[in-house]
Amino acid sequence: MSGTDIWVMIVGVSIVSMLPRVLPVALFTRYEFPEPLKRWLSFIAPAVLGSLTAMSVLAPEGFIDLSIHNRYIWAFLPTLLVAIKTRSLFYSLLVGIVTMALLYNYFL
Repeated sequence: MSGTDIWVMIVGVSIVSMLPRVLPVALFTRYEFPEPLKRWLSFIAPAVLGSLTAMSVLAPEGFIDLSIHNRYIWAFLPTLLVAIKTRSLFYSLLVGIVTMALLYNYFL
């Protein structure tokens, strides 16, 4: 594969990756959506984030693991409590990272 082929591939992949992100913003920024549609759309991001989090915590190996040896559940619990109490992304990440580090190095 020549250098030109690689650059053509990089540019092509970049265009294909950016189009689904830029095109809706470019097309729909001029329009004002009805309030019920805006409210409905506001639930999409939290729902996707919640499902990704649930899959990462409950099925880290590709199958559901609700055992006591699932360290992701043990890291999730204090992180969730801190997130609810402080509503701070920084403290939530800090607690999650420290908890995972402790679990990997000293427990389970």
